[in-house]
Amino acid sequence: MEDIIEKMQDEQTGVPVRTVKSFMTKIPSVFAGADMVTWMMKNLDVEDQVEALHLGHLMAAHGYFFSIDDHILTLKADGTYYRFQTPYFWPSNCWEPENTDYAVYLCKRTMQNKTRLELADYEAENLARLQKMFSRKWEFIFMQAEAQAKVDKKRDKLERKVLDSQERAFWDVHRPVPGCVNTTELDIKKACRMNKPMRGAKTSGGKVSPMTEADIAQSTEALQKEITTLKSRLDRRNVKISKVAESYVSYFEQYQEYDPFLMPPEPSNPWVSDSPDFWELEKQAKEIPPRRVRRWAFSLQELLKDPAGREQFIKFLEKEFSAENLMFWDAVQDLKQVHSKDVPVKVQEIWNEYLGPDANSPINIDSKSYELTKKNIEKPSRWTFDEAASHLYHLMKNDSYQRYLRSEMYKEYLSGTKKKTSIKGIRSVIFPGRKDQNST
Repeated sequence: MEDIIEKMQDEQTGVPVRTVKSFMTKIPSVFAGADMVTWMMKNLDVEDQVEALHLGHLMAAHGYFFSIDDHILTLKADGTYYRFQTPYFWPSNCWEPENTDYAVYLCKRTMQNKTRLELADYEAENLARLQKMFSRKWEFIFMQAEAQAKVDKKRDKLERKVLDSQERAFWDVHRPVPGCVNTTELDIKKACRMNKPMRGAKTSGGKVSPMTEADIAQSTEALQKEITTLKSRLDRRNVKISKVAESYVSYFEQYQEYDPFLMPPEPSNPWVSDSPDFWELEKQAKEIPPRRVRRWAFSLQELLKDPAGREQFIKFLEKEFSAENLMFWDAVQDLKQVHSKDVPVKVQEIWNEYLGPDANSPINIDSKSYELTKKNIEKPSRWTFDEAASHLYHLMKNDSYQRYLRSEMYKEYLSGTKKKTSIKGIRSVIFPGRKDQNST
């Protein structure tokens, strides 16, 4: 394929590449799909347009040229504009990309603020997933992306436009659009042919001898084993060991900074170091260590476990007029710890406070959760509000928590410009009757 691509790029006999003027802009170094098909039918042993398109699809799927308008790596025999990929990004010359490289690329795209570089929906989802995966070293990834963006700004405008499209096409091959063929993975048909049993044995004259009963039985047994193997692969309960190991490694890399066996805790353990810093921590205002603040970004659960983090999240929810969501969720957790004889009274109090017609702190939940909770009220138990609490927790996790991580409030604490304030009495004001589990 690369030999053919080199012939296509010949200045004299190759596919005509030109700069096209479009309204007030220029589109550099492009060719039309119809020109590509015409060149293949003229210069290659290709009989018709369908065969030429098939060959073009294979080349596009491997990333040797790409459409400048979308992320789909195919060839159309019309006026659609395409661009050749630079040899640096050819499959034979390129390194195997890692998730960190993809994270730097997506992060850089968000900095460039161009309409043509806006992230697609699947790319935005990948960026959010990578940000969570590499939360511990996201600052380093951000710095890399920022440095690359500064270098790109110094390039010529047309050159930058070409390089941006070529980099995008490279990731379309290695991180394809959902539903598109990924040529970087092993072909399943090829794998099946490798495991296919022989139907017969050749004689010395080159003819295939008829299969005996023993051969048939052996082939049948081999097929049964292959069917059993394929069925086990379809079983979603089975997980690849490599995926499990990758998950464990990712978890360890994220939390190794907080493992007291690997890193000294802040403040140090007073029973080991004889340092009173731990006891004095809550007696005076001190700056929250950045390492502790970074952990808030791991998950909503990590944020709520930290007293200082919970305090800041409450303040953020109050600014957004949605503090009642966390208050309700905490009340439901408390319900599971009260004495069984007090459960009906506690259930009615929660209903009157958050869900009743005259509720003091009404919460907004979907109709399905509301109707189910209303039905559960007839037979009150510790799990009456579980459906509504689960709905609000996911709402906070996917909406309010994500906005908090992007807010200036969190960034100030992350950079160390804010100092910790006393958290005494915060729960007595916002959560009346709730015991502070961290006060001891």
